[in-house]
Amino acid sequence: MADKFDLTGKAAIVTGAGRGIGRALALGLAGAGAKVVLAARSQAELEAVAAEIRDGGGETLVRVTDLTQSDQIEALVQAAVEAFGTVDIVINNAARSFLRSLMDLREDGFDKIFDTNVKGTFLLSRAAAKVMAGKGGGRIVNISTVGAVRGGAGMGAYHASKAAVKMLTMCMATEWAPFGIRVNAVGPGLTKTPFSEPIWSNPEVEKALTSRIPMGRLAEPEDIVGAVLFLCSSQADFITGQSLYVDGGTLANT
Repeated sequence: MADKFDLTGKAAIVTGAGRGIGRALALGLAGAGAKVVLAARSQAELEAVAAEIRDGGGETLVRVTDLTQSDQIEALVQAAVEAFGTVDIVINNAARSFLRSLMDLREDGFDKIFDTNVKGTFLLSRAAAKVMAGKGGGRIVNISTVGAVRGGAGMGAYHASKAAVKMLTMCMATEWAPFGIRVNAVGPGLTKTPFSEPIWSNPEVEKALTSRIPMGRLAEPEDIVGAVLFLCSSQADFITGQSLYVDGGTLANT
């Protein structure tokens, strides 16, 4: 079965690749044979992931990138093309959020969330799609959340931004299908990462959250890898515009 997800020779960009889900996805893509461009704002975190990939015999490139800066996004894609000849896969994983009620969230906080989660996803996808269109296609996977399709307190702007990503996924899939570009989303349930640690770090809160998940636990970053590898593989050639939720049954129990 592993060879069905073989990505040998493919060039992938992963944002937010320094830790959490992004790190797991970068390692998973490298393990499947892809050459991986690691993008995030922290050089040290990226270098640590790059070392893991190289220790496993993989090829990788580190590129410090702020996804709120369009010139840095263009430079990221150009660096991937210069290093590996093309871009076959983009994983839009980087995201920002603040654990704030909508009453307390500042305007600049709202802007930071949408600038990274929505605008950054759009600009990187478009820049990569221009490369993909010229070579007959590619894969874009946007990391979303179960919060894209349900409400919740304290993360309202984040949920709204991911709902926008869900719709953007469908629109990009529709427009870019003639170029052979498949665009899908993967929506994790609450996952034990540094990003979400303010939520689950309290044992009583984690227990309460887990009680509502049919599979009885929070997700780990490695739980998300298989869905992404599938959507990047030839096994998903006729799938585009979809959101695949990896949530342990969370939405089924909502």
